[in-house]
Amino acid sequence: MCFDNAMAESFFGTLKRERVSRVAYLPREAARQDITRYIEFRYNYKRLHSVVGYRPPCEVHAGYQKLRSTA
Repeated sequence: MCFDNAMAESFFGTLKRERVSRVAYLPREAARQDITRYIEFRYNYKRLHSVVGYRPPCEVHAGYQKLRSTA
């Protein structure tokens, strides 16, 4: 059983630092929508990730698909 939650802690730390701490949410639904939008359009597509060589995940995925189609 794995008790290491460093990846989750890193994600939530980034989320708090880059988004949640900068915005005051009044209704809970507004917070849910804004955080979902941040994850879908910023964190997953534009933000550079160290795990994949400081490239955006969409670029890494496109490279993977290209490599997969040529193989």
